[in-house]
Formats: sequence, C-alpha cells, structure tokens
Amino acid sequence: MAIVLTLVGPVADNPGNLGMVRYVPSGLPSGRPVVLALHGCTQTSAYGTAAGWRELADRMRFTVLMPEQKTANNINRCFNWFERGDTTRGQGEAESVAQMVRQTVADTGADPKRVYVTGLSAGGAMTAVMLATYPELFAGGGVVAGLAYRCAASMIDAFSCMYPGKNLSPAALGDAVRSANSYTGPWPTVSVWQGSADYTVAPANATELVEQWTNVHGIPATPTRTDTVAGYPHAVYETGGRVAVERYTITGMGHGQPVDPGAGPSQCGQAGAFVLDVNVCAAWYMATAWHLSD
Repeated sequence: MAIVLTLVGPVADNPGNLGMVRYVPSGLPSGRPVVLALHGCTQTSAYGTAAGWRELADRMRFTVLMPEQKTANNINRCFNWFERGDTTRGQGEAESVAQMVRQTVADTGADPKRVYVTGLSAGGAMTAVMLATYPELFAGGGVVAGLAYRCAASMIDAFSCMYPGKNLSPAALGDAVRSANSYTGPWPTVSVWQGSADYTVAPANATELVEQWTNVHGIPATPTRTDTVAGYPHAVYETGGRVAVERYTITGMGHGQPVDPGAGPSQCGQAGAFVLDVNVCAAWYMATAWHLSD
C-alpha cells in the first residue's frame, strides 16, 4: 500500500512551513486512533516506516501522521525544538503540527480522544513540545532519546542541553509545561525511552523528562514499581492506579530508535541509521500501552 502524501489543506496556514505525510490503511473505519510520528535530524517521514509505525498501523488499524521538516527551516532537517518561535502555542512548527493533527482527525473521522505523539531525538524533543503546548490534543506521548520541554532556548543552548545535559528542578520543569498552556488536565501519559550509551543525547535527559512529567501529573519522581521488559530496566510512575509516566532504559544502546525486526507478535521496525535492532520494538510497546488495537 502506498503512503499518501497529503499537503496541508486550506484550513491551515502552516506557519512552520512543514511538509505532511499521512498513512491511512485501506478500508480504515472512522473512530480509529491517530499516531503522530516525528522524525529525527537528517531523517524524513520514512522514519515512520523504519520505527515500525506503518506496519503496526496495518496490524492494529490506525492512521500514522508524519510531518516532515524542510531544509529551508533547518539544514539538517531537525525540528526546531529549541527555538521559542517554533515551540510556543499558536506559533511556528508547533502550530503547524497541531493543524495537521486537527486536519487528520477531521479527514479520517478519527477518535479525537485517541491521538498520540512520538518521535526520535529532535522529533522526541518536539514530542515534548507538542505535549506541553497542545496537551488537549493528545492522550499520550512517547519520547525516544529526546529532551524536556524548554530545556534550551537557542541552538547553542541546545547542544549543552543534549550533552552533558542540564539538571533543573522538577518544579521548574513542571512550571515550564504549565506556563505553555492554560490546560488543567487530565494530562497526557508519557513514555520515555533512552539508551544508556547515548553520547548524542545524554541519559540525564531521560531523568529530566521523568521529573518534568511526574511533576505535571503531581506525583513523585520515584517509581511506583520497577521491572524488566525484554531484559531492559523499566520504571513505572502511577497515579490513581494508572500509569502516568514510564521509563525504559535500553542498556548499551547508543543514539537511536529501538526496533526488533521480524514477524513475531511484538516485533516491528527496520534497522538502519539511528534505528537500532536491540530486540525490543519501542513502537509496539507504546502501541500496546495505548491500546491502539482496541
């Protein structure tokens, strides 16, 4: 099945000048979920296929929305997660992505309460931006090798944020999200994925993300429980008996998206540059936690 390239329609003014790719499985009924997949630097919307989202869309029956950065905006095709003009509600790239979400929900008859956002690296950082600036649009998000919202305010600042990372207080991190919108909840759930040997985006950033979103949810940054998933450490932070935040640490993994190519029930993805075969497909675990097949 071909991926359908959809240009931003007349209802959207696209202030961030982003491209838009959307995959809608053949015969998809209305009322199904939407997953927004945001690529990393040097990547394109092909990230959605490599990470496993396109095959899961066929299997679980949902739409995949894949915004594309343009070199005119960033020479390395990074989403500009560190620029205030692109990370403020109603402005720039964040507003363009929000417009695409609304349009996709309208065009496909999707369930607006079952929209999720995820991304890798700069796309992971942009995932945090979308969750902070438009929390009413998303039931949950998955940040892979990404960064906390408002960690950086310039390109130079972004590099120190990425590595070695910053150590802000949970209150300051939570305040950044609360000041980004007038939303009062319920807040999106957040899944954080990080390689322990990532020397591009330091593992400290996963800690900052956990502290940011547990603070937003009003719960301690101490796990309710811990276990292992596919042999990797997994920490869960609950509120009211449900998972609000979770963290997966992929020991020994560098910078990239975890995948597990194959035909098994929990397998998905295609290994490549910054898409790493570590015997666990992050997309499948997110999709399962989000009950996308229901």
